[in-house]
Amino acid sequence: MRITEVECHPVRVPGVSPPFVWRDGLLGSPSEGEAAVLRIRTDEGVQGVAMSPRRGSGVILADLLDRVLRKELVGQDPLQREWLWHRMWELDRTEELPLYLLGLVDTALWDLAGRLADRPTWQMLGGYRTSIPAYASTVTYSSIEEYLDIADQALELGYPAIKLHAWGDARRDARLSVALREHVGDDIPLMFDGSAGFDLPDAIHLGRALSDADYLWYEEPMREFSVTAYKRLADAVAVPLLVAETSDGAHMNSADFIQAGAATFGVRASTQLRGGFTGAMRTAHLADAYRLRAEVHGPEIPNRHLCMAISNTTYYESLVMGNPISRESGIDAHGLVHAPTGPGVALPAGLDYPPALQAFVDKETVTPPRA
Repeated sequence: MRITEVECHPVRVPGVSPPFVWRDGLLGSPSEGEAAVLRIRTDEGVQGVAMSPRRGSGVILADLLDRVLRKELVGQDPLQREWLWHRMWELDRTEELPLYLLGLVDTALWDLAGRLADRPTWQMLGGYRTSIPAYASTVTYSSIEEYLDIADQALELGYPAIKLHAWGDARRDARLSVALREHVGDDIPLMFDGSAGFDLPDAIHLGRALSDADYLWYEEPMREFSVTAYKRLADAVAVPLLVAETSDGAHMNSADFIQAGAATFGVRASTQLRGGFTGAMRTAHLADAYRLRAEVHGPEIPNRHLCMAISNTTYYESLVMGNPISRESGIDAHGLVHAPTGPGVALPAGLDYPPALQAFVDKETVTPPRA
């Protein structure tokens, strides 16, 4: 089997509704824009697709296909995913590929492999479980009182755990974190995502409050450029650190955090930011060798497959927004996400795809990308 064509299909993605905000200094929810679907076709009729939901991806991917990727991929064996994954890294050396596109070819090739075998991709990856708990990952709200209300709603909807995205003010965020622990009691797992909002002194201040409040993990409090800063944070706080989410280099970068002793809970894994399924699974296996977690990042269909394939992950991340909040499509009343059953990976439902892509749309969930 050989690849005969690679195509970019632009897809309009609506603005998130209701719109939301992140911490001070960050842009809020994305507005309407053009995402991209990569489609790989073969001489045996088997195809694979992968979506980049980021607005603006369409133009960038089309340019990459025309200049670099089409001539690299056409004629190759689509089942030689390892070889093609290494080729993407070679191309990255000169092209400096956007992090969210680096793994797109790999994701499409894993989708193709699942369709060829008529199996969901999580089974092709090795399959570990058929369901996993989802935690409620908040957007940023206006007050402690509103956060506590959101937490009550999340628990009533069946979510067993809650992660905060707060304001980016270490002292205000610390007060919120303590108030939430006091509100929900000791038995609800709580996590905190700093969205890289702090320097080391403020990260330590907040980390000590999270330690005292028995938070499960403390995620990305600083930009992930300095492993040394994270090592110093790990030495200063008791709360376990979850790191290496947005940093470049996939498992190679994650290894530096682990070796330094900075990944005291674990590292992040995702198809979008860690080099597709191949990079995410490398990251997970690396973490497992050190008896650490590889927590899957983000509420996307490929990451549901990862959650079913990675043994050392704890939860699926489900974004909750607005007030009142609602459960993400595909999560049951007990807060569980169940393994996809269709072949390959699937594209998210609810978007206006061209006819050529309709056969690849997910039949199990009904909502478009949330972020």
